[in-house]
Amino acid sequence: MLVKIKVNGELRSADVPPETTLLKMLRESLNLTGTKLGCDVGDCGTCTVIVDGVSVNSCLMLAGRANGSEITTIEGLADSNTLHPLQEKFEEHGALQCGFCGPGMLMSAKDLLDKNPDPSIHEVRDALSGNLCRCTGYTKIIEAVIDAGRVMRKEISA
Repeated sequence: MLVKIKVNGELRSADVPPETTLLKMLRESLNLTGTKLGCDVGDCGTCTVIVDGVSVNSCLMLAGRANGSEITTIEGLADSNTLHPLQEKFEEHGALQCGFCGPGMLMSAKDLLDKNPDPSIHEVRDALSGNLCRCTGYTKIIEAVIDAGRVMRKEISA
């Protein structure tokens, strides 16, 4: 099955078997390995990407279902040599330790800030509830998302 998508602003295609997940297509066919494979059953959120403006667990979505969609992965978050405010604030706050959950966490946070640039702590917690992190107590992650929203709203500088 030929799947054509726009990923990180670039038109791409891959010929994959019908049972191929979006995660597998991204990693194995398109060599976009920033999106991680964690549980492979939709519980951990490490495979989160944004499909047509909605964060999804790419391990649960068949690649064929994404045909014609616009997808953003962690590789598309930064703008050439400039980090996204989320990436800057995650680094500044020490919000990631091992880094495994990072790509999915950042994509869920981006989805939230795209829809709500001034979220409450409760809204950040809710938006990230599908992303598991074994290393942190989430406090630094939540602070980083709140600060990134402030940068995006131009209340503070990056």
